[in-house]
Amino acid sequence: MSALHGGTVTFVCTDIEGSTKLLERLGDRYAETLAGHRRIIRDAFGARGGRELDTQGDSFFYAFERARDAVAAAVAAQRSLATHGWPDGEEVRVRMSVHTGEPVVGEEGYVGIDVHRAARICSAGHGGQVLLSAATAALVSSALPDGVTQVPLGDLRLKDLAAPEHVVQLEIDGLPSSFPPLRAGEDEPMDFGARLARQIQADVERQIELSFSGEPTERAIGGARKQRQLIVTGPFALLSLAVAILVIVLLVRLAL
Repeated sequence: MSALHGGTVTFVCTDIEGSTKLLERLGDRYAETLAGHRRIIRDAFGARGGRELDTQGDSFFYAFERARDAVAAAVAAQRSLATHGWPDGEEVRVRMSVHTGEPVVGEEGYVGIDVHRAARICSAGHGGQVLLSAATAALVSSALPDGVTQVPLGDLRLKDLAAPEHVVQLEIDGLPSSFPPLRAGEDEPMDFGARLARQIQADVERQIELSFSGEPTERAIGGARKQRQLIVTGPFALLSLAVAILVIVLLVRLAL
């Protein structure tokens, strides 16, 4: 293997969304589908100077010397994936991320936070979606392929990374452009409604334990200490729990 390119590098991560369900539906024909997916990715990326760093199952990790080539490769691959004749009329929906950084070249490949950032951005996306980091979006803003535009999606907190990332979606003419909200990392801050709903849920679970154990309740919903102890048992306990669960459902809906 030739030496890896140093300095500024643009990474592209890809992953089939719902691959396990696709395998269940296709059975033995999944192998044919996976092979077709790999050919499309390798043809589109290899033709534009991409270097395959790793592949595991239905995912790929590529490096490009130029951000514009990485974006062009992702767009070409999505167009080919969308028009390919898949077995049994299935759709193979691949999420992709493109991120530019300055990783360190280690003994076994690229090392650094940029590798993880590229992977985390990919995990946040949905099948058929191409997401760019802020660094990549800035580099290619005036060099996008024909029929492609950038749509800012805002800041996204990525799992295990302290700094949020401003994420941009590529809209490709002729391909789907509407997707569900991005999947935030586990440490994504919750708004007030979501925090309250989670707190109430925890308190209700505690009330369930108390109603069966007979242990006195010492705290009210939200954690405030009661003025006196109260043991809730029997039919009234079940009614109270039902009301509390209804409140949780309403608050969760308001938080979404």
